[in-house]
Amino acid sequence: MLPFIPALLLAAAHPLQNVAPAPVAGPIEKLKPGEYFWAPQIAPDGPVTMIVSLKAQRAFVYRNGVPIGVSTISSGMPGHETPTGVFTILQKEVDHKSNLYNGAPMPFMQRLTWDGVALHAGALPGYPASHGCVRLPLAFASSCTVPPSPV
Repeated sequence: MLPFIPALLLAAAHPLQNVAPAPVAGPIEKLKPGEYFWAPQIAPDGPVTMIVSLKAQRAFVYRNGVPIGVSTISSGMPGHETPTGVFTILQKEVDHKSNLYNGAPMPFMQRLTWDGVALHAGALPGYPASHGCVRLPLAFASSCTVPPSPV
């Protein structure tokens, strides 16, 4: 995850504006907590990348370098900051429970680190509020999580 993305990606002329079947339509910077755009049909095949802006509290999803989604997030609160860097999904689990926080639900979990940081569905108050994970809206997390590959 990168700490910040260029303002260009937050501009009203973003290619996802008014394209995706999602709960809202309008400029990306005006998304309210829990809102997102999702338009995977724009680029239906290829590798997927997500850039998380901790400053903007947004996640941007690309396939083959083409923007296909953007969502509000809630990252780590002070004292439990979300780490920055480049991560690979280590594990996926649709109905995961936290090993660290009393079995807290982490639906559509995609593990980023072995010490407990993941992408998952969760509460989105509009500011950093997690223990280091990146929380996503439930419908967005379920849409952008593909099942694990068979072993």
